[in-house]
This record gives sequence, C-alpha cells and structure tokens, in this order.
Amino acid sequence: MSGSDDSDLELTPELLLRAYAVGVFPMAESRRAHSVFWVEPRLRGLLPIDNFHVPHRLRKTVRRGIFTVRCDTAFESVMRACAEPRPGHPETWINEPIIEAYTALHRRGFAHSVECWQGEQLAGGLYGVALGGAFFGESMFSRVRDASKVALVHLVARLRRGGYVLLDVQFVTEHLARFGVEEIPARTYRRKLEAALATEAYFYGDLSEGESGSAVEAVLRQSSTQTS
Repeated sequence: MSGSDDSDLELTPELLLRAYAVGVFPMAESRRAHSVFWVEPRLRGLLPIDNFHVPHRLRKTVRRGIFTVRCDTAFESVMRACAEPRPGHPETWINEPIIEAYTALHRRGFAHSVECWQGEQLAGGLYGVALGGAFFGESMFSRVRDASKVALVHLVARLRRGGYVLLDVQFVTEHLARFGVEEIPARTYRRKLEAALATEAYFYGDLSEGESGSAVEAVLRQSSTQTS
C-alpha cells in the first residue's frame, strides 16, 4: 500500500471525486486524527458483480427475510456505526473530516448506504461511492449476525440492475474472500477503472419491494450454479 499525507488540503466532495477518478482514497490514522492520508494499493481487491458468489448458508439467510433492507435512509448513521470499535479492531480509519466529507458527497448523490433493519434498529450495513459505472465499497458493519453480508448481496443486486461494471473493495480480506474477491495489480486496476468511469450506470436504491426481491433472487440463482 502506498500513501501520502495531505493534511493541508480540506477534504471536500470535489476532492473526493477527483481522487476516486484516479484510483486513490483517504484514510485517517485514528478517529481522533484531524487530517487524512491518501492511499493507492499496489494490489486492489475487486468483487465480480456478474459472478458474485453467495455461500449456501447466506443464501438461506437472505431468503428468510429477517432484515428489512433500505438504501440511503441513514447514511451518516451507517458511517458512524462502521467507525465504532469492535473486537480485534479498537481503532478506526474513519475520522470526523471523513464523515463530514462523505455525508456531503451523499447529499450530492455520489455516496450511498445499504442498511439492514430489524424494526427500528439498525442491524448492519455498508456505504460507498458511486462514480460512472464504478462503485467503491468503503466499509461495512454488523450488530446482528450476517447483517453486513445481507447488505452486500443487496448492493450487488442493485449494481447489476443499474449497469455497474466495477465493484472496488480496495483490499482483500478474509471476510470478502468467501464472495469471490480477486486481487489485481494497480496498473490493471487503472485500466478497469478508466473503462468503468466511461460507463453510464444508475444506483437503484429506490427499488420497490417486488423489484428488489427479483433483483436479489437473480443474484442468488446465479450463485447457486457455482460451487458452494
């Protein structure tokens, strides 16, 4: 991973969009940090939108419908939940400048959240940035088992419906490995990013219940043809 400090630059929506367009993104040293540094991984993690693998147990969980899934109804709450300490990760790279800048980006329609609810309780979710035909997944969280994974399945369903061609998850993690994540060199990533930015896509966050169900089921059916 390569990075550079840019504490003199104000983190704005415009700066974020320029950064994502060239393949870099900000992180903070801690939640108390006042500045960010910029990161361009030498190896980039991508999730295949059209060949997304959903493990068998998770397919059953999604079909049970134990969560109500919504988009863009609690963006800042999702960000703050992603920044909460959790076992094994007492610190976070999400600080207040990042929360403020991405929330402003969300208000402009370039950042989205997918949320899993149980009643009025936010059980899990994720957020990311949409630009052209690329979606950049930033972070996810779960307060209830499998909530973030269910949100990811719903995200992929919406990206497929909207014509997206690139789902960038930045780094390969054990959590993402089960979904078929691939790791590619930065040079290859930049070529894919350039093509994705030239692609017209639409984030379907406002699908009706029936449309959402059919989009998700299409992902599950496709995945069921793969080895679980």
